[in-house]
Amino acid sequence: MTTNLLFDLIVDKTTKKVFITREFDAELSLVWDAFTTQELLDQWVAPKPWMSKTKHMNFEVGGRRFYAMVSPDGMERWAIQRYTSITPKTNFKMFNAFADKDENPELPGSDWEYNFSEEGERTIVNITIYNESLARLEKMIEMGFKEGYAASMQNLEALLATLSQRQ
Repeated sequence: MTTNLLFDLIVDKTTKKVFITREFDAELSLVWDAFTTQELLDQWVAPKPWMSKTKHMNFEVGGRRFYAMVSPDGMERWAIQRYTSITPKTNFKMFNAFADKDENPELPGSDWEYNFSEEGERTIVNITIYNESLARLEKMIEMGFKEGYAASMQNLEALLATLSQRQ
């Protein structure tokens, strides 16, 4: 397993955007699957000791993922994602919003764009998150987005290492 993999997370309040670049020591198809398959997403997306539980997911344009981050004491924080564009193994876009347990979104939300590319034996994922409001961006940061996303990326790196060994 390679160390010193690139991980940048930059918050730009003037444009209401977050820019994330993450490098993985895994094949592109495996990284793509980890970001687009319910069973894999639930294994890494929540920072420990939280867990992710997907109620339903349909990864296609117009499809949705409805899931919760579940705390160790059982508190659920729901979110809904609507897929707006998919170019297999290259790019997908989605609209993301917090929601209640009945799938009623808490607006405003954010638009996420994921770009995947290969560099040798590594895969680079570039993510741009555009928030509809500065208040929502600031709420994300206050809720520990930077730390939580960094922890999730470590979970993903460990999962990819395990999956790569099986291939």
